[in-house]
Amino acid sequence: MKYQAKRKAIILLEDGTIFYGKAVGNKEGNAVGEVCFNTGMTGYQEIFTDPSYYGQLMVTTNAHIGNYGTNEEENESDSAKIAGLICKNFSYTPSRPASDKSLEDFLTENNIFAISDVDTRALVTYIRENGAMNAIISTDVEDIEKLQEKLKTVPDMNGLELASKVSTKEPYFFGNENASLKIAALDVGIKTNILRNLAQRDAYIKVFPYDASYEEMKEWNPDGYFLSNGPGDPQPLDNAIKVTKTIIENDHPLFGICLGHQIIAIANGIKTYKMHHGHRGINHPVKNLITGKGEITSQNHGFSVDKEQTENHPDVEITHICLNDGTVGGLAMKSKNTFSVQYHPEASPGPHDASYLFDEFIERIKKVKA
Repeated sequence: MKYQAKRKAIILLEDGTIFYGKAVGNKEGNAVGEVCFNTGMTGYQEIFTDPSYYGQLMVTTNAHIGNYGTNEEENESDSAKIAGLICKNFSYTPSRPASDKSLEDFLTENNIFAISDVDTRALVTYIRENGAMNAIISTDVEDIEKLQEKLKTVPDMNGLELASKVSTKEPYFFGNENASLKIAALDVGIKTNILRNLAQRDAYIKVFPYDASYEEMKEWNPDGYFLSNGPGDPQPLDNAIKVTKTIIENDHPLFGICLGHQIIAIANGIKTYKMHHGHRGINHPVKNLITGKGEITSQNHGFSVDKEQTENHPDVEITHICLNDGTVGGLAMKSKNTFSVQYHPEASPGPHDASYLFDEFIERIKKVKA
């Protein structure tokens, strides 16, 4: 990229606070959404294509973004899902031989506006102290009042249903059709690497839209059911909650991750709540209360399950605890074949400490099928 003066850009938070930066690629533009941050040192492409980040402005805390380009095989969905990108140093020239395009080209193709040269340490500190909030990033730096008016139109993440924005429109299959197990997955924002993990364990998966009925899923005669990760507030997902209740009532093997974990909690009458600034990174410590072992995990969520209600539920036990703040990391039902975790055992990117959870799901299915 030839040197040229970078176009000025700003981040305007809903409380009126302003941070300054420069537009990536010298482009004009703006983007709105809830501003959040991810502390991962790698895996930016997987983050940007993770449907769970739909509607969010992503602040990357790693100082350098774009240095290894992108590779189509590493996408977690069919396109970038973030609302916009905020970073410190943006690398225009990738140095990895395996990359098929630069991050700049990737963002342009996906129509994602990005700004760099931001004091991300100061911005992240501000979010940690004041909480996640809506924001706008823009090159229209002279008209703050206009940006403030636009920002007022952005809906609050609390109570916002977003699964319909990222779910598949039609059912599709993943894996080997001759596999020994069949799993029906309800897609409320599923990551491709979750499907890969299930397929690698001799499972054939049929992925259903977020609004699919239990009868539609049951008609395929699956051996087990899966509830995916996804964006937004779980409370408005009436159909997913209804389907989950029916799966539980019929005692089918059921595994939920992230948003799926929250849906399972709600199906059991346990409330969820909007967190102050959420968990997003690839080094979050979790304790497995069943084995007593610690796990380093990949996490991405802005909502959590009410711990007190979970502890007091007669048929639900907490299986994992997030050690940074004591929030619920996993749960299981005592009388039903249902369990879930708040974090990402597929860890793309991240550590593989929790990949055993996929093995546990497969073993639960095999025991029922035997």
